[in-house]
Amino acid sequence: MNAIEMKNVSKSFGDFAIQNLNFELPQGAICGLVGENGAGKSTTIRLLMDALRPDSGEISVLGVDTRSPEFQQVKEDVGVVMDEAYFPETLNARQVGSIMADTYARWDAETYDGFIRRFDLPPSKAFKNYSRGMTMKLAIAVALSHSPRLLVLDEATSGLDPIVRDEILELFSEFTRDEEHSILISSHIVSDLEKLCDYIAFLHKGRLRFCMEKDALRDEYGIVSCTKTQLANLPREAVCGVEKSPYGARALVKRKLVSSALQLDRPNIEDVILFLVKGEKQA
Repeated sequence: MNAIEMKNVSKSFGDFAIQNLNFELPQGAICGLVGENGAGKSTTIRLLMDALRPDSGEISVLGVDTRSPEFQQVKEDVGVVMDEAYFPETLNARQVGSIMADTYARWDAETYDGFIRRFDLPPSKAFKNYSRGMTMKLAIAVALSHSPRLLVLDEATSGLDPIVRDEILELFSEFTRDEEHSILISSHIVSDLEKLCDYIAFLHKGRLRFCMEKDALRDEYGIVSCTKTQLANLPREAVCGVEKSPYGARALVKRKLVSSALQLDRPNIEDVILFLVKGEKQA
């Protein structure tokens, strides 16, 4: 079973639209959702959680159609962290835990208290006095404390210092050691996703440019450094994006479409994304 399926999903907002989105997240996997500001990442997550209804297409989460009455029960199995945590500003972490105990049938107070200690969150400090990093840590503690099978995370590591980010990423990695657990995580920090994820999905201007296994993605492309004359001699269909300078050029190419004698560097995920965007602008 796939943890998430989106089939031909579209949603229009006047001058912006999610267009014909087809996406699957296999159970037990971690997928990183990347894209520039305004690409549609948060909209996609809100569609998944039925906070927005699509204009067309089908969405299922943990095998249940999000439009069905049964989906309300499925939400018990989904831990969500949005880019902004919404807790009443006068409450403290201890009071948030009490409210969540009445919200989730499988709420585990001991697990929650453990995360509060682990994240060094002051249990009596009002939420309105939290820093951005503290806010995200509280939201993550809540998301992980009701035995979810799926985590949906929108910029969950944003605002955290590198040491805490690394700790959080390890926590997410531990979560998916259970083969029934899955994660969809959006982030601007591509290096985090490269470290954590099995799959990378790239949204650009409301369209899904690719969703591939991380290693397969890096194997499909290569970067060649060459002169402008050498660039002109490359097969046009092989070149996906170009970066020119007074000294020559660098190009992202499809390995299968160029000579095996050509020396290629292996790109990271950020390289692939940046070159693909450049390629679109040059088209």
